[in-house]
Amino acid sequence: MVVSLQMEETFENRKYIPIGLFNKDNIVANSCSCIPNATLYLFGILTSEMHITWVKYVCGRLKSDYRYSNTIVYNNYPFPENVNEKQKQKVETAAQAVLDTRAKYPDSSLADLYDPLTMPPDLVKAHQILDKAVDLCYRPQPFVSELNRIEFLFSQYEALNAPLLKPEKKKRTKKSS
Repeated sequence: MVVSLQMEETFENRKYIPIGLFNKDNIVANSCSCIPNATLYLFGILTSEMHITWVKYVCGRLKSDYRYSNTIVYNNYPFPENVNEKQKQKVETAAQAVLDTRAKYPDSSLADLYDPLTMPPDLVKAHQILDKAVDLCYRPQPFVSELNRIEFLFSQYEALNAPLLKPEKKKRTKKSS
């Protein structure tokens, strides 16, 4: 499978990024980013509120449109660590529910489905369930705000980028007179 991110139609007021999950027979346009050999779990993480929070604070912009970059956004995103099979399965099940809910609207594009004014209530609910499953991959306590999420993500990022070894302190030498 391929995860494709179409960012041109993602405005700053959307709660979720309209991300598609396609098979290998689809051709990805040059305006999209794609992740070959993607999994349902990865799709779930990337389409979650946790990921969009990271995007809001890290992603570049052209006007108000996000300019998703693999080198700045994706490669630096602090994915959850030590995820057990039960947590992974919950994310995959919830991600599939998002895809199944989208399938109920075959005449709607992703841009239509994710319009903040007309997003179908059952799709909102499916995303809320996915968000909870993703959140539990990071920690057992709920995130109470976007600020709480981004503070957590930046602390994770900082820990991931900390040096493996502490730098040696330079010994002070006495100056001889």
